[in-house]
Amino acid sequence: MAKKQTAGRDNLGDFAPKFAKLNDDVLFGQVWSRESKLSARDRSMITCASLMSQGLFPQLEAHMKMAKQNGVTKEEMVELITHLAFYAGWPKAWSAFGIAKKIFGDSKA
Repeated sequence: MAKKQTAGRDNLGDFAPKFAKLNDDVLFGQVWSRESKLSARDRSMITCASLMSQGLFPQLEAHMKMAKQNGVTKEEMVELITHLAFYAGWPKAWSAFGIAKKIFGDSKA
């Protein structure tokens, strides 16, 4: 099971405490923890695909880091981005590849 998420409280706890609580306790505490329904690795792949397709690159970077921790490989992330380029848009793929290179490394596959 993934470690307890505290990003909401760490970043918004004083400013938006209810949102921080929902982020940490509901989204990550209740939804992401249901690994018997969908693994953290698969949730990471789905989340990265959704964020890339929407062009939400700051959030994509954070979730790509989480995806790597959850076992997503460089090759899988490259394939995810390549596949989505045709559905989400070529410029979004270029932006996502820049993030992936930073997180997964620029070495040969």
